[in-house]
Amino acid sequence: MAPSISDLPISPNGQTHHETTTDCIVDTEFLIVGAGPAGAALACFLGSYGLKGIMISAAPGTANTPRAHITNMAALECLRDIGLDQEINKVACSGDQHMVHTRWCHSMAGEEYARIHSWGNDPKRKGDYEMASPCSPVDLPQTLLEPILVRHAICKGFTTRFDTTFFSFIEDAGVITANLCDNLSKHEYQIRTKYLFGADGARSQVVKQLNLPLAVKPGQGLAINVLVRADLSHLVEHRKGNLHWVMQPDREHPEFGWMAIVRMVKPWNEWMFILFPTKDFDPRANPSKEEYLQRVREFIGDETPAGIIDVSKWNINETVADEYSRGNIFCLGDAVHRHPPLNGLGSNTCIQDAFNLAWKIAYVHQGLASPSLLSSYSTERQPVGHSIITRANQAFRDHASIWNALGMLNEDLESRKAILEELSAVTTNGQKWRRALREAISHTCHEFHGLGVEMNQHYSGSGIYDADEKEIYALHGKAAEDPVLYHEPSTYPGSRLPHVWLNRAVPGKPVSTIDLAGHGAYTLFTGIGGDSWKVAAEAVSKELGVPLKAHSIGFRQDWEDMYYDWERVRGVDESGVVLVRPDRFVAWRMLEVLERAEMCGRKLGEVLRSILAY
Repeated sequence: MAPSISDLPISPNGQTHHETTTDCIVDTEFLIVGAGPAGAALACFLGSYGLKGIMISAAPGTANTPRAHITNMAALECLRDIGLDQEINKVACSGDQHMVHTRWCHSMAGEEYARIHSWGNDPKRKGDYEMASPCSPVDLPQTLLEPILVRHAICKGFTTRFDTTFFSFIEDAGVITANLCDNLSKHEYQIRTKYLFGADGARSQVVKQLNLPLAVKPGQGLAINVLVRADLSHLVEHRKGNLHWVMQPDREHPEFGWMAIVRMVKPWNEWMFILFPTKDFDPRANPSKEEYLQRVREFIGDETPAGIIDVSKWNINETVADEYSRGNIFCLGDAVHRHPPLNGLGSNTCIQDAFNLAWKIAYVHQGLASPSLLSSYSTERQPVGHSIITRANQAFRDHASIWNALGMLNEDLESRKAILEELSAVTTNGQKWRRALREAISHTCHEFHGLGVEMNQHYSGSGIYDADEKEIYALHGKAAEDPVLYHEPSTYPGSRLPHVWLNRAVPGKPVSTIDLAGHGAYTLFTGIGGDSWKVAAEAVSKELGVPLKAHSIGFRQDWEDMYYDWERVRGVDESGVVLVRPDRFVAWRMLEVLERAEMCGRKLGEVLRSILAY
């Protein structure tokens, strides 16, 4: 008889060996289905806690087309926690060189209708981005991101098997048995595991069998990705940007290529042409490569040689699961939130799902928290998923105002020509169309400078302790007026730890609060007069076995607040305390030090026991 999970051999360091095999059944503690950004990131984060497991993917290898490409600051902070931000920055295209603008034009070589600064490159917004994070957004195609993640996961102990189909699973007495097939040998076998993670994309078999309820809104049609090799370096000097909307209202167009977004993949000789068909296009139709190439050449607009590398179709979805987990089965990434790539929220949200989940799994597995902590994953991340699918789809809908102002929504050619010509006319109608175009372009700042939707994520529920707060959480200032555009740093429990540069009394290399926190541990920040909190942290960490670091910030403390930025955002008095979770979200804070040192210890212990259900 095959061994149960509890029969797995234990290594000297207390970790379960990640796999054993008996009678065509493989045993492992952790099984991840899917090796894309969500699954591979989860394997990396679990590996950072010394946990080992198996990751499978039905695909023959890592991504063969660029797909996701904007990597934002929130995701980079997660990867920075395990040192992968440096490796990513070596291969990514920098934001200040390659992501300067989004443009609307007649062709890549032709006339431009409008442009807008993007991704922190607006001079009016640069400071907002620099104050929000120690990281900067980059352009990193999924073809480059996935190999970095998968390689790191393998090095950390996750056996990875591509060309492996996941069929189904069964649960019995806390053991999950997955039925799989090796696509090369056609050999069917089973993996028995304690935890199953469904990171298997928009057609997730795990989500389907788990029967997670999905909130599905009508999709917004089909899009066609045409990956193209063409050297456009002669065009980009004055057209720098990573997104170029190409529209030709004064010309006839094929049904499969009404308009396009041209996106840089590799500067400047590999490009993705995302074609949007008309509503009359039959999704089952397959235009020839020659037809696609002809349309690509029209969008380029000069005699530049071009060749097609790949063509693929995808649907513009607006779908989110109402819950992300049941028992010890957890779903993440595109399996539970599906949306168009606008606002660049796709792979970024996948990585953040994984970062939120990994520390909780590790703490429960290591006996540092009750299994009830795991319920907070769905409580915290589902609202985020709902917000990002809503924002991405609204961003797509917002572009209709631009299409309308350029005449693209008119079906007959003469009407489109008339509107385009009137845009430059000295007439009342011309002024009206120009105003409409200007306002529509300006509104896309919610897509291209949506710092708030990236960084304002706020958690509530059992994973957060806010019982000591006198007011309910609320955004203020610009962020309250427009929570998509503006980020408000806050230490209110459930908020992302604010980034502040700190240094020593004898200055050296600056360090971010982001880097002092995380790395698998809880972190306590206090200041002058808060020594009792540091004593309490040491005692509570020893008592509960929970990793807990403590830092004092202020004049001649562990760290100097040289710009007084921490004082402005800390939200507590000098002697107060801010407790931060391993995922760098604030768990709890208290305004000032308590009267006696032992009271600080009791309070801190109470807070941690509440969060970890200890």
